[in-house]
Amino acid sequence: MKNWISFPKVEGTASRQAHVRLPAGTYEREMGREGFFGPATQMHHAHPPTGWTSFDGPLRPRAFDLNHVDQMPGCPLEAPALMGNGATQVRLWRFKGRMDHLVRNADGDDLLFFHQGGGHLFCDYGHLEVREGDYVVLPRNTCWRLETDEAVMVLMVEATNDAYKLPHKGLVGTHAIFDPAVLDVPALDDAFQEQKHERETLVRVKKRGQLCAMTYPFNPLDAVGWHGDLAPVRLNWRDIRPLMSHRYHLPPSAHSTWIAGRFIICTFVPRPIESDPEALKLPYYHSNEDFDEVLFYHRGQFFSRDNIHPGMVTYHPSGFPHGPHPKAYEVAQKFERKETDEVAVMIDTRDPLDVYPAMEGVEWGGYADSWKAK
Repeated sequence: MKNWISFPKVEGTASRQAHVRLPAGTYEREMGREGFFGPATQMHHAHPPTGWTSFDGPLRPRAFDLNHVDQMPGCPLEAPALMGNGATQVRLWRFKGRMDHLVRNADGDDLLFFHQGGGHLFCDYGHLEVREGDYVVLPRNTCWRLETDEAVMVLMVEATNDAYKLPHKGLVGTHAIFDPAVLDVPALDDAFQEQKHERETLVRVKKRGQLCAMTYPFNPLDAVGWHGDLAPVRLNWRDIRPLMSHRYHLPPSAHSTWIAGRFIICTFVPRPIESDPEALKLPYYHSNEDFDEVLFYHRGQFFSRDNIHPGMVTYHPSGFPHGPHPKAYEVAQKFERKETDEVAVMIDTRDPLDVYPAMEGVEWGGYADSWKAK
């Protein structure tokens, strides 16, 4: 537990509570530590903190359209890496058909988010039907393959040398956000029994970023039973029931879905917008000084962004203030929208991310200019 230097003070003209009753004509910016879990200060500015006229260099906000990443490898271990660091690797896998081999990731747990399409996932533990909007957590070294009749687009997030856990839900209790009872696990059902065979089977394994292969004279997915509390789990975003407050805009940390040692994954799902006339009604300007922020947009209209559509991803390195676009801010101030319909996956990383070459051809070069007042 860090013993932060704590001395709550008020200087000048300021609101008494964060995100509520902002002084007239001001723009609030939160400067925070530890990804919204540490100490923070709300600054009140006379101008929007994103009101730059130019922005260049490695800290600039970036946006990419993953719909134009057209690689379709037959093996998820060869899916193009988009960005990463020592704690995580983010990949995009497009696939259609029936995998002709099995795979295992020995580098860490894998999280699959099915942005488009679905199918049948077979693994050591059994058979799991998957569909659009599903998260599937695969514990490290789980052997698996996918069959699908339609094209799938899967965001893959590896917890390198780590494991995924559920967030601590504190005062709201273990059943809040989603009840763990909705987590599904694979079944040793008829579909699993039918896929068993005695033919030669290839298993590809990733270890320390390198691929190796093992060949068996039979299908290793041959379990006759299992018991325990370690298994893949499936969660669909539709089973997430977000925390809400009509009088206070909750921080992204309130929407945490999965936790690893050096990053967290949050899910933004449709919800009513704050109705109290004194409450801020969209994400506040903030400087998250310790975490890089990645947002993958799954569906809906993104109420804090303009010109963003499903399948895009934005990247905001730590070290600069960011927040809603001017048009979105204006709409929110007028309370013209009463609820959101967006679904998005957020990855907040404690360590800086590297953007890999696969992203070069799909970048929206003018994204940093999108905060300029029109």
